[in-house]
Amino acid sequence: MTSNQLAQDQLYKIRHSLAHVMAQAVLEMFPTGKIAIGPPIEDGFYYDFDLPRPLTPEDLTALEKRMREILQGRHTFQRRELSAAEAKTLFAGQPYKIELIEGLEKGGVDEYGEPTDAPPVISTYKHDTFEDLCKGPHVANLGEINPAAFKLMKIAGAYWRGDEKRPQLQRIYGTAWQTAEELADYLHRLEEAEKRDHRKLGKELDLFSTEPDMLGGGLILWHPNGGLMRHLAEEFCRKEHLAQGYDLVYSPHIGKSTLWQTSGHLTFYKENMYAPLDIDGQEYYLKPMNCPFHIMIYQDKLRSYRDLPLRFAEWGTVYRYERSGVLHGLLRVRGFTQDDAHHFVQPEKMPEEIDFALNFCLRILRSFGFTDFTAYLSTRPESKAVGELADWHTAEAALEAALKRANLPYEIDPGGGAFYGPKIDLKINDALGREWQLSTIQFDFNLPERFDITYIGEDGQPHRPFMVHRALLGSMERFFGVLIEHYGGAFPVWLSPVQAVLIPIADRHVAYCDDVAKRLKAAGLRVEVDASSERMGHKIRLAQKQKIPYMLVVGDKEQAAHQVAVRLRSGEDLGPLEVSVFEKMALEAVVTKL
Repeated sequence: MTSNQLAQDQLYKIRHSLAHVMAQAVLEMFPTGKIAIGPPIEDGFYYDFDLPRPLTPEDLTALEKRMREILQGRHTFQRRELSAAEAKTLFAGQPYKIELIEGLEKGGVDEYGEPTDAPPVISTYKHDTFEDLCKGPHVANLGEINPAAFKLMKIAGAYWRGDEKRPQLQRIYGTAWQTAEELADYLHRLEEAEKRDHRKLGKELDLFSTEPDMLGGGLILWHPNGGLMRHLAEEFCRKEHLAQGYDLVYSPHIGKSTLWQTSGHLTFYKENMYAPLDIDGQEYYLKPMNCPFHIMIYQDKLRSYRDLPLRFAEWGTVYRYERSGVLHGLLRVRGFTQDDAHHFVQPEKMPEEIDFALNFCLRILRSFGFTDFTAYLSTRPESKAVGELADWHTAEAALEAALKRANLPYEIDPGGGAFYGPKIDLKINDALGREWQLSTIQFDFNLPERFDITYIGEDGQPHRPFMVHRALLGSMERFFGVLIEHYGGAFPVWLSPVQAVLIPIADRHVAYCDDVAKRLKAAGLRVEVDASSERMGHKIRLAQKQKIPYMLVVGDKEQAAHQVAVRLRSGEDLGPLEVSVFEKMALEAVVTKL
């Protein structure tokens, strides 16, 4: 185990242990309170409570103080295993724990009620006066936890077992680290993340909005600024797809139930689909995915090995049910547009097609300014997998070989593949070091069988092609949420809705600004003139707030010399430049995607 893995393992134990300490402090504050679950999570921990009154920020301060007092006791954690009857006696009066114990008793779930294949074991961990249903692990004793390196962060609502029909509990989130310096660094990153929150910037920059009450949750309204950015991104990607041999296709938003029955979605994915529409006595469903339509296009005529590979690409809008509680701006929505592609390839040509797909994904992502990638290779699950074992091994080997040839750092997730094929997930690290899932290259051994698709080989006989799903940016909504936060709204020049604003110092400079704007627009730049009566300083601050890349200030001197005084949104002053010089500089930034 590497030092980093050891540190992560210790952090896991620290966070898990602090969840227990927090639960102890909460029950001391509310002796009649009911406790639910309290797992460690990325960067911290949480615990869900059913309490006699709403928690307040002042409660968090008091709970933190009590938790530090408990830590000073340096209590050890003691584990024991119990029968179901013993556990029910121990947690009498704690209905959420009783429900979890009953789940453990039946098997198939863990102590958090999550599905598991592990054999059922009922165990508890006790420190000081507090004992909790838990499989561990924990620190050996509370002396291993730095009392200056944790903080309770916020209170939120959470439905028991994530079910909106069950009781709503109060969830306390905390964060924990090994040193006070690590905690301070994390809090600083949170502060930066808050400044970059895409929901906040989306409103400030007039990019998009949501109207849950009137329109419905998880549905996005793209405003002109956001719509232009999305158009620019999609047009760039479409041109790149066409240049690389993709065929653009379009498909309907709905399909008959027979289509979704054949594809298996009504068997395996129905809970994520919306209720059917009755049209002429037949059931139609909003599409949750584009793939069955692409397969039908493939099936429309006889295919030869000479036709392959075929690459069908579509910016297709799909609809998937998400619970209201998990909707989050652009990052978690119910209606979204995927930049979907499906590759149909001869099995023997599959390795080079994977190379192609992976390198194409990387090139497009780099064009948007992402350079820090980690790949995850998910392999065959031990059960419930379709397709021949030899095909799985061949596909997994091709995926891993492609990652090696691309010199990408990657991790293997054994058994983490879908039941229908292995996959590569490409994750990017943004400007704050946060990891985001974007591209996926996914084999599918299921749909070609279900739809019985074939091609005629060199031997004149029908053969089954390999099919690969490929999402590059993922959904346009989620990608733009990531993009907004990565750049903090200060987008590259080529994507900025307004690339330059001309700022006349006085009314007598407006006509010259209009002439310059006309010239720059003719060159292909997006330019505005701020002819308002506000002072120059106010105009500059407004342009900086709108994250406009270039502010072109014009006074008597600039007008007489046919120049503009160039300021950058960063505050840097480039001084007076000939209009032709600025034009060349701005166009170069567009072409190079700076």
